[in-house]
Amino acid sequence: MAKKMAVVEVGAIQQRIFLVRGVKVIIDADLAEFYGVPTKRLNEQVKRNAGRFPDDFMLQLDQEEKDELVAKCDHLSKLKYSPALPHAFTEP
Repeated sequence: MAKKMAVVEVGAIQQRIFLVRGVKVIIDADLAEFYGVPTKRLNEQVKRNAGRFPDDFMLQLDQEEKDELVAKCDHLSKLKYSPALPHAFTEP
């Protein structure tokens, strides 16, 4: 039996694209939400399959970038007290 896929509206995706270091990115927590998986699992799989992606496919935010995003985006408030710095994925 085929697994039924949820549809994500384009507007929902566009609202979660940010400009970091002059590059359009989506934060790992948002991308994981779109795929319906925990952020930790998304990052594990990307690291496990790093050879399949271009070198500039992912970057890790520094503390200042993380703080700025958390301050600007209510939906990222759960990152405020996380000790981990989020990853950001660039557009293909």
